[in-house]
Amino acid sequence: MTKGSIEVKVKFGGMMAIALLLMCCFAIATHAAEINVPATVPAGSGLTIPSSGSGSATLYVAGPGTAIKRTVQLGREIRLGADELQNAGRYVVSLDGNTATFFVTAGPVQSIAFLARPSRVPADTPNVITGTAFVFDKYQNLVLQPQPVKFELTANGQTTSRTETTKNGVAFAKLDSSKKQGPAQFVASSGPASVRRVVQEVASDPCSIRMTAVRDKNGILARTDPIHDCAGNPVSDGTIVTFTSTDAKGKSTVDARIRQGIAEAELPASNDATISVASGVVVGNEIQWRGGQ
Repeated sequence: MTKGSIEVKVKFGGMMAIALLLMCCFAIATHAAEINVPATVPAGSGLTIPSSGSGSATLYVAGPGTAIKRTVQLGREIRLGADELQNAGRYVVSLDGNTATFFVTAGPVQSIAFLARPSRVPADTPNVITGTAFVFDKYQNLVLQPQPVKFELTANGQTTSRTETTKNGVAFAKLDSSKKQGPAQFVASSGPASVRRVVQEVASDPCSIRMTAVRDKNGILARTDPIHDCAGNPVSDGTIVTFTSTDAKGKSTVDARIRQGIAEAELPASNDATISVASGVVVGNEIQWRGGQ
């Protein structure tokens, strides 16, 4: 064996040794820097992170509304408190040059935000009352896992209920109004949480209109009988009723508001007129006025 060949073998052997050493160091460093965290953590439960190695290192944690920087001792368990992991969402933790991610998930339902629309509805009308419920845990995180929400409407001693399942934290329902006017209690509940709203059910459109007409000193006084909706509820005061008188001189129209259940209007004097009455799409009786009769 020549001197040159010996030098080549020595150099080659040295390079192999260095390469093996670097690979071992890399494996050791990678193993030491590994962070083991669960995929999900319930909100407010805290988290323990095991660590290996020795000496001190800086821990970084970033998440929704959260930014933590802390010096920790390697080789010991690292504790993140319950108050540090209250906001649901994605978190990134970095330690000793390595990173890992986990998700904080919402806890059980503890509160509800409930919208009931509209605040006044006509009685005896299908699908007229709308309820929308948003469910939250104790830390006000929207609970994204499907949850049952019970919608319950109570009016005039009768209760209608429906249970819907949330989708992305929201449940929605439409309910019929009751036949009789009055305040209705509208409640949304899920788990221990319950919220109450009041919906005022009022008379619907008039079902029929009946009027009479008499002569007075200023002309013709037209007056309706008490006006009700089709469920028998007195139509609300303030509802517009239109009286129309048609004769050879033309047409006269008067809009009057219902007061205490009836509406009346003063029409021009006439010896031969056709008098009609209507409210919305409901047309009442027609009177043929002849010579004061």
